[in-house]
Amino acid sequence: MNHLPDDLENALSGSQGSHPSLLNVHSINPTQLMARIESYEGREKKGISDVRRTFCLFVTFDLLFVTLLWIIELNVNGGIETTLEKEVVQYDYYSSYFDIFLLAVFRFKVLILAYAVCRLRHWWAVALTTAVTSAFLLVKVILSKLFSQGAFGYVLPIISFILAWIETWFLDFKVLPQEAEEDNRLLLVQDASERAALIQPPGGLSDGQFYSPPESEAGSDEESEEKQDSEKPVL
Repeated sequence: MNHLPDDLENALSGSQGSHPSLLNVHSINPTQLMARIESYEGREKKGISDVRRTFCLFVTFDLLFVTLLWIIELNVNGGIETTLEKEVVQYDYYSSYFDIFLLAVFRFKVLILAYAVCRLRHWWAVALTTAVTSAFLLVKVILSKLFSQGAFGYVLPIISFILAWIETWFLDFKVLPQEAEEDNRLLLVQDASERAALIQPPGGLSDGQFYSPPESEAGSDEESEEKQDSEKPVL
């Protein structure tokens, strides 16, 4: 028996695996197709997608978590009022944590404006915030004296760096691909709905297509005469 080459078999199996969703969509009846279209349109009307909302919640968590750590640092180093005046009013790049807090505020404003308000579908905004955060923290860690101020000299820069890169990963590998997949599904459903509308006759099936003419009277008379002849006794 002749066997197909391995490359050809892999191509055929891959093509067969990529088409089930399309075949399943076209095998659905028009009522189900319309229900799916309405469900997708309802998702668009209700606002941002679920995965994008989760991303915005994580961005908010980023700001709140860095703020909490900064407030704890202010309280540990001699009281909030005294340390706040020292780090904000008498700001020193080499020893203050206030700029790390402002960096979290910068990420929050840019990302919420881009992905919640403007509903941007590109990675450039999160790439900007991550690049600015990474560059600023690297320079600050190299030049500043944070490591001599206790555990917060390590915690705040590392936490800010990690959160910024998690936001980049989450948007690029979760938010954008999932929304693109939902858009493709909507296009497939709409295309299948249009095909079903073209195939189905307008107005559905008419009563005439199921009309069966009644039996003719001539045929019924002949059958009754034959029955009577058969019932007569033979002499």
